[in-house]
Amino acid sequence: MTIRVMVADDQAMVRQGFTVLLNAEPGIEVVGQAVDGLDAVAKVAELDPDVVLMDIRMPELGGIEATRRITQAPDATVKVLVLTTFDLDEYVYEALRAGASGFLLKDASAAQLAEAVRVVAAGDALLSPNITKRLILEFSRTLGAPRAPLKERVGDLTERETEVLALIAQGLSNAEIAQRLVVAEQTTKTHVSRILLKLGLRDRTQAAVFAYETGLVRPAGY
Repeated sequence: MTIRVMVADDQAMVRQGFTVLLNAEPGIEVVGQAVDGLDAVAKVAELDPDVVLMDIRMPELGGIEATRRITQAPDATVKVLVLTTFDLDEYVYEALRAGASGFLLKDASAAQLAEAVRVVAAGDALLSPNITKRLILEFSRTLGAPRAPLKERVGDLTERETEVLALIAQGLSNAEIAQRLVVAEQTTKTHVSRILLKLGLRDRTQAAVFAYETGLVRPAGY
C-alpha cells in the first residue's frame, strides 16, 4: 500500500527537496504541499494524507497549532512528523503534546526521511528511546505540578501497566522493558497497546508525555 504524504513548510526549496526525495522512494507518494499552517489544515482535509511533514515555524499559523487542529479533528487518522532544525528545539516538546508522532531533523538523509515516514505511517513513534528520554527530561521540568484530571486517569491502569508506562517514559524500548520485567517482548507489546487504548493516546511518545504530565515519572532531581 502506498503511503500518501503531504509536506508543509513555508520554504519552497524545502518542500521541493523533500518531495523529490520521497517520490523517489518505493511505496511513498507526495500528494500535496502546504505553504503554512492554515494551508496545511485545509489540505489535510482535502487530500487525506497518511503522514504530514510539518515545519514548526510558519506564517499565518504555526506548525504546533496546525498539528493540534489536524490530530484533534473528528476521526483523524493522519500522523504528523515535525520538521526541525535542532534536535532539542524548544518547540518540539509542545508539538508532541499537540499530537505529533515524532520529529525529524531537516538535514536528514533520504534514507532517514523515508524510514521516518514509514515508521510513523505504521503507527509507531519516531523517537528513539534515548532521544525520547532527553527530550522529555529537558522540557517536562517546565510543566509545574501534575494536573489532577490526568493524574486520576492513571488509576485506570493495572499495576503492571503502570509499571510499563513508567518504563516507557524513561525511554526504554519494548525489548528493554521485556528484559527488565523478565517477560516476553510480545507481552510488553500487549501491555503498551492496552495502555494506549485505556488512556486514549496515539503512540508511546504520547504515553511518555502523559507519564510526566501526571507526575508518574519526574525528571531526576525534580
